[in-house]
Amino acid sequence: MKLTKEQQQEIKDLQSQENKTKRVIAPELEKVLFEAIPILDHGFVRVIDYMGDDTSIVQAARVSYGKGTKKVSTDSGLIKYLMRHWHSTPFEMCEIKYHIKLPIFIARQWIRHRTANVNEYSARYSILDKEFYLPSQENLAAQSKNNRQGRGEVLTGDQAKEVLNLLKNDAERTYDNYQTMLNERYDGSVIDEKKFGLARELARMNLTLNTYTQWYWKTDLLNLMNFLRLRADSHAQYEIRAYADVMLDTLKKWVPITFEAFMDYRVGGTEVSSKGKAVLKDLISGKDVDIENSGLSKREWNELMSGFDLKEKILK
Repeated sequence: MKLTKEQQQEIKDLQSQENKTKRVIAPELEKVLFEAIPILDHGFVRVIDYMGDDTSIVQAARVSYGKGTKKVSTDSGLIKYLMRHWHSTPFEMCEIKYHIKLPIFIARQWIRHRTANVNEYSARYSILDKEFYLPSQENLAAQSKNNRQGRGEVLTGDQAKEVLNLLKNDAERTYDNYQTMLNERYDGSVIDEKKFGLARELARMNLTLNTYTQWYWKTDLLNLMNFLRLRADSHAQYEIRAYADVMLDTLKKWVPITFEAFMDYRVGGTEVSSKGKAVLKDLISGKDVDIENSGLSKREWNELMSGFDLKEKILK
């Protein structure tokens, strides 16, 4: 990740500000406010602004004034109760705004979460930077043989070099053609004074999907947790998971009590259907249960056994 001197100075200026407020603040999140946290080769996540903290959730739940209860343990118990019983509205009372730099193909996956306010860098108005995502070799994997949207063995040797060269050369060639069509370099200088440049809104169609874009992404706490539950999961694509992991850490700094409940009930917990519950009750009571009399499909059965670490009962 490269920041210009102007960008670095802007961040320093923002971080040096001290503003008095009567609103609650999250001390740990304040320490990383505006900081560009590097991700992948050129990407970053910055927390730009936020509203509320754990006490805001408690206040909303009780429709109360001030700090509510004085005991943190009582607040913690209420937040856990809300999380456990899917009482979601109090979590919507907190909001956070990020500045994110990411490859276009990840942005297109990300935008599927339609529960945020998004303002993206305009390639109609401005010229995109000459920056592309190139995977590190350990993340350059073949297509999985048993999962249509997953990865298999890591590419090695000459094949890995060939793929990386193709990605790099294609990205650089299309960007050079992008500048040629614009008749303008990314620093703003004109290439040929005798020619017109193609409209930016048209020239951009030539760029590869590993080109970096940027946006501001604002969402409430509930929808942030929904996003992280899916994208910080081990089944998520590595590139978007890299962003989610960093954002998960900002969640911990922002609302530590909610983070603990989220990790306990949403990330670490396991959902069980009524049929799955019946199977578990029979297993606990010592009954011999198999898939034939469980009413579960093979996938459901294996997910249930895996969720409770009953590896010996997982079917091949």
